[in-house]
Amino acid sequence: MALANIQDKARVVIIGGGVIGCSVAYHLTKLGWKDVVLLERKELTSGTTWHAAGLIAQLRATANMTRLAKYSQELYGTLEDETGVATGFKRVGAITVALTEDRKEELFRQSAMARAFGVEIEEISPAEVGERYPHVNLDGVTAGVYLPKDGQGDPGNIALSLARGATKRGAKIHSRTKVTGMRKQGSRITAVSWQSEDGDQGEIACDMVVNCAGMWARDVGKMAGVNVPLHACEHYYIVTDSVPDLGDLPVLRVPDECAYYKEDAGKILLGMFEPRAKPWGMDGIPDSFDFDELPPDFEHFEPILEMAINRLPLLGQIGIHTFFNGPESFTPDDAYHLGLVPGMDNVWVAAGFNSIGIQSAGGAGMALAQWMEDGEKPFDLGDVDIARMQPFQGNKTYLTERVSETLGLLYADHYPFRQKATSRGIRRSPLHEHLAKNGAVFGELAGWERANWFANDGQKSEYEYSWKRPNWFDNAKAEHLAIRAGVGLYDMSSFGKIRVEGPDATAFLNYVSGGEMDVPVGKIVYTQFLNARGGIEADVTITRLSELAYLVVTPAATRLADETWMRRHVDDHMVVITDVTAGEAVLAVMGPKSRDLLASVSPNDFSNAANPFGTAQEIEIGMGIARAHRVSYVGELGWEIYVSSDMVAHVFETLLAAGEDLGLKLCGLHMMDGCRIEKGFRHFGHDITCEDHVLEAGLGFAVKTDKPDFIGRDAVLAKRESGLTRRIVQFRLNDPEPLLFHNEPILRDGKIVGHLTSGAYGYHVGVAVGMGYIGCEGQTASDILASSYSIDVAGTVVGAQASLRPFYDPSGDRMKS
Repeated sequence: MALANIQDKARVVIIGGGVIGCSVAYHLTKLGWKDVVLLERKELTSGTTWHAAGLIAQLRATANMTRLAKYSQELYGTLEDETGVATGFKRVGAITVALTEDRKEELFRQSAMARAFGVEIEEISPAEVGERYPHVNLDGVTAGVYLPKDGQGDPGNIALSLARGATKRGAKIHSRTKVTGMRKQGSRITAVSWQSEDGDQGEIACDMVVNCAGMWARDVGKMAGVNVPLHACEHYYIVTDSVPDLGDLPVLRVPDECAYYKEDAGKILLGMFEPRAKPWGMDGIPDSFDFDELPPDFEHFEPILEMAINRLPLLGQIGIHTFFNGPESFTPDDAYHLGLVPGMDNVWVAAGFNSIGIQSAGGAGMALAQWMEDGEKPFDLGDVDIARMQPFQGNKTYLTERVSETLGLLYADHYPFRQKATSRGIRRSPLHEHLAKNGAVFGELAGWERANWFANDGQKSEYEYSWKRPNWFDNAKAEHLAIRAGVGLYDMSSFGKIRVEGPDATAFLNYVSGGEMDVPVGKIVYTQFLNARGGIEADVTITRLSELAYLVVTPAATRLADETWMRRHVDDHMVVITDVTAGEAVLAVMGPKSRDLLASVSPNDFSNAANPFGTAQEIEIGMGIARAHRVSYVGELGWEIYVSSDMVAHVFETLLAAGEDLGLKLCGLHMMDGCRIEKGFRHFGHDITCEDHVLEAGLGFAVKTDKPDFIGRDAVLAKRESGLTRRIVQFRLNDPEPLLFHNEPILRDGKIVGHLTSGAYGYHVGVAVGMGYIGCEGQTASDILASSYSIDVAGTVVGAQASLRPFYDPSGDRMKS
């Protein structure tokens, strides 16, 4: 790891020598990469890694994040034998306890999810918590979960072991070498400039750059002209004096008291994730920072310590050996950043690990290395893909406020539909104030304030979170039933709108999507962007606006990712791609009376003959003009009305006034989720992802293989030839009381065969509905439906009806008539 002889050319330069950078180097060299160079500004592990707590848990919020965490702990168990560097890894197990009924429900739902993911877990009583952790005060404990294979390790040595493995296979690691700049040509970085502490300097020409700079990653990103939104926060823990005969103990987490406890060489380490954290480094991180601590703030830590002394009385009987405060980086959504950065062809990132860097490093390094090797994601990494971040989220003021909350959210109750409280109100629909005046309760997605439900007169216009039926349950029900029986109006302005135009627009969109784009002007095509494996990279509608122009409509959360996918596949096509999201607002008018409402405010013809399903037409509406798209995500007759942002307030007021006689109801997006799941419409990121084959997702109708060439065509033809090995199935609970969200285990004839990819309450069918994939190799539809199904809801097995067709209007007549 010496400084001498820094080469002037490399295949890849990795910036940052923490556990993440070392893991990326390790896994790239394991794949056979040569000319791997890692540059570290100080010494390896000197940023955040050296003071991490070293907790290594397996269970994460989704199947693939759990997959990566499991990989990490399995890797750490073998590293010492491979490299000769002890990692201190040991499987001591972990207990998480609940102090409330809500937390108990959360833990038991997580336990059910763990069973679906293949993670060994046990639900335990308060008495069993005490048996496994005899020092704990059980007052108020309602239940716990125990994961026997969770562990802990020495963070610094894990990183050094990964580094040793990388250097044994030829990687070059240079410490005390700071990256000072990058040379950029178009969408590529061609060289990285460096300077040593001794004053030497130089440049490394490179094919790729990986930003693993931890809390410096935002600044390193700026060198490349890219957005890496993260910010450091202070993170506190104490280490006690030695405790006689303490012995090995499992890791103990008490999230209701914001605390975790770890046995550490005969001492107790107590760490905290307080509800309101202290951001650090707002004026920049000192250049001298090197294994540094931050000034202690005992007053900030004291409330957690008081609860901890009550929970572990032995803490009140022994002294404090170390009071530690160190910085760690956090992101706007508590998920780390991984992958190829939007706008660049060779700049990668692995940073912002939100205090779970040790348990994530092995898996994240493996996944990123495989992505770099293959040129495509090895499996769905949408939870952490850097392309999910919006440009504005790199704003320092935004980050400073947001990360003060996200640190504490790690241990907060993870209620369904929980909304962030900080950094709000940044992106607003032109109708925001109109909606607010009518009782809208807003949620936030990708910075957009979106009306999720409407409060009644006299009802508090805010969320009250619960694992049971929430305070807005009946509001969403009324909105849902209005869509089914009358007419509803809701704002979809946050959805992404990307204009693709030019002489090659048709050929380009035919290449990048599975649908047929050579259609008449005004035709709307529902389609997917596929990868080479036939997996779904995007789920969109594309409207032909003219001979040379199309409008691609995407979910709000994936607008940048979908635009990035198109830009990366432009090749020689002569097209211009423009984000026009802010230029047009969208009002959805849906329900059996939607035609009547539009006819009352427009002279245009909305009949099936003039405006059939899947077509768009220019219309007059009130005293304005708009474009009416006859499509539906709720399974009813309806239109999405595209209006210029300057005119939409007038159109909204016109529709609202005309709708009084028809019983028009303002609706929120929670309604839309309930309606779409009754209709069996997939939700991108849950039901369909890049690793879900388009045929197994039941979307083969949207793929036109008679086109000669499009991404994924060969994979679609091969799957049609070989047959499906799994397929998506819809489930309706037999009991109307339980709620479904996602990740609940699916049982077929009493055995777990998968998990729900999404769930919501179907107010029209009167029960919760979910979707998920099950294996079907060699089976007919009749074979699948002949089985007995049930869903595990927080440990309670609930019978369910399975279907391969929508539970609501399977023929689609209501939508298309």
